[in-house]
Amino acid sequence: MNAVSVKPQAPALGAEVDCGDLRALDAAAFAAVYRALLDNLVIRIRGQTLTDPELIAFGKRLGELDFAPLAKTGKERARPHPEIIVVSNVMENGEAIGVLRDAEVVWHSDNSYRDRPLSYSALYALEVPPAGGNTRFANMYLALQTLDPALRRRIEGRTLKHDMTYNSAGDLREGFKPVSDVRDAPGPSHPIIRTHPETGCNALYLGRRPNAYINGLSVAESEELLDALWAHATQEKFTWHHQWQVGDLLIWDNRCVMHHRDPFDGGYRRVMHRIQCAGDVPALRSGAREGHPRAAVAA
Repeated sequence: MNAVSVKPQAPALGAEVDCGDLRALDAAAFAAVYRALLDNLVIRIRGQTLTDPELIAFGKRLGELDFAPLAKTGKERARPHPEIIVVSNVMENGEAIGVLRDAEVVWHSDNSYRDRPLSYSALYALEVPPAGGNTRFANMYLALQTLDPALRRRIEGRTLKHDMTYNSAGDLREGFKPVSDVRDAPGPSHPIIRTHPETGCNALYLGRRPNAYINGLSVAESEELLDALWAHATQEKFTWHHQWQVGDLLIWDNRCVMHHRDPFDGGYRRVMHRIQCAGDVPALRSGAREGHPRAAVAA
């Protein structure tokens, strides 16, 4: 077995995994990496030199790769590898080569606006600006575990509509129109408390804040409750702040994590290649456990 070491990065979540060259991982070493991901919610593997086919091959070990719909320009795919999404601010011949530009990207869970949101996302750093553009992660097991009981009772059994008109950088998706009433926003509804299908633990599932709506409430009641939930869930004590280096591969679990990207100076290039794995339909399961090993550490 390849040697695998796991070093936690923050009390709430995050670990650096030293496993050598990802291309050489045997089955036992990969199992240790995967266990570290479930236990720590997000893992960082540094010093990699992966080609696109090698990144894809590793992603397939995590799960079934997902092909999300193309965004505005259709240029964000790393052709001839449509499994890879380019995340970048770089322009070539007047066109963006990727998505999300250089702006701040709000707190969110990837693709929550789909019927079957993603399980894992993995982002590989090819070019990194000298400052900014870093990524924060928040532990949603811990956010739920520490939620005020009165607030918890208000969301028991409720579902949240996840708007699909805008992306996480605030761009209107092609083919959609701005929404004036959040109750009319297109998108699926998912339980606010969901059970992780692999760990069996419950987590808060908020998706993203803009145009969200809690079904069955007035708009004012929904907004007030969502504001309280978001203020709680994004507290610093629940987070880990990752600072990117070229060769970093970051993998996170969208079923129990939200993330946020800091803005950066658009005069510098930032190029990342992303792969993502298909997930299941979010559900709250009877008999699910509260808390999580890392949540217990941070509580």
